[in-house]
Amino acid sequence: MSTYNLKTKKLDKSMIEITGEIPAELFESYREHAMGHIGAEMELPGFRKGHIPANILESKIPEMHILEEMAEHAIGEHYPKMLAELEIDAIGRPTIGITKVAKGNPLGFTITTALFPTVTLPDYKKIAKDTKAGAAVEVTDEDLEKFIHDIRASRVPAKTDAEGKRIAPEESELPVLDDAFVKSVGNFETVEDFKKKVRENMQLERQNGAHEKHRLAIMEAILDGTKTDIPELLIEAELDKMLYRMKSDITGMGLPYEDYLKHLGKTEDVLRGEFRADAEKRVRLELALAEISKLEKITPKDEDITREVAKLMDEYKEADQNRVTAYVIQILTNEAVFSFLESLSK
Repeated sequence: MSTYNLKTKKLDKSMIEITGEIPAELFESYREHAMGHIGAEMELPGFRKGHIPANILESKIPEMHILEEMAEHAIGEHYPKMLAELEIDAIGRPTIGITKVAKGNPLGFTITTALFPTVTLPDYKKIAKDTKAGAAVEVTDEDLEKFIHDIRASRVPAKTDAEGKRIAPEESELPVLDDAFVKSVGNFETVEDFKKKVRENMQLERQNGAHEKHRLAIMEAILDGTKTDIPELLIEAELDKMLYRMKSDITGMGLPYEDYLKHLGKTEDVLRGEFRADAEKRVRLELALAEISKLEKITPKDEDITREVAKLMDEYKEADQNRVTAYVIQILTNEAVFSFLESLSK
């Protein structure tokens, strides 16, 4: 029999409502703890802070204040036990409402929380197998010459016409492509060395582009067939991250964030609305990747996690190591899932 007389009601968007009671005797056992917590912050003339006798303290505090403090501690401690009893995989911070509270009585409550959503995937192995990678486009001599021309042109002082538009320099105005020029551009010895390395870099960039395009094609097809009911709090959390990154980028360029919003003529609420579809898609992607990693038992190696965490902690010394570790595990797991899917299409 349930200690808490729990009942559940499923709501939309993977939310669930839990109602129940904490028995009167169990609830009353939190009085001393609640009194100690309140007393630690209370000040009375003639007494040192945190050293007020219990009988005087209780006479000075409204009973409802004590009961509310008791309720907060009681539910906070027993909430995980309730989830275990119900075999609920909850995420995020719950919303708690008190429905009945009185001295000597059970504590009645309502808890609304989000469930980790059920993710139903399509036949992702078949999708990955059927989604073939396109060949990276080869770098032609014409491509190479155009790129080199643009580099030479970038070294010519800009000229504009009467309307302020940039005028492309003539060939005769460009610096001569010789060993001295390529040495001024970077770590190159000769023109031939320069051309070889530039071509290699261009080819690598195109290969990476084809690689990313292949990944995107696989995941787009998988997401098209994925069914899940995303909790609102996951979408809101992703929107928070997107706006935080944007704000960091803007302030990192030395621009006041409020001035940037004024320039756009938009409020942050408007941006949240505009970013919402993208945020929902990102959450769906993370849920799909997590489900595949679980089904395929894909986990990153401990030594890889340790190495990457050490790198980030060295770069961001004030960061919380637990959060950094969780971030690294997610990134490495996602990369391993992508590699697994790509291996199926070869």
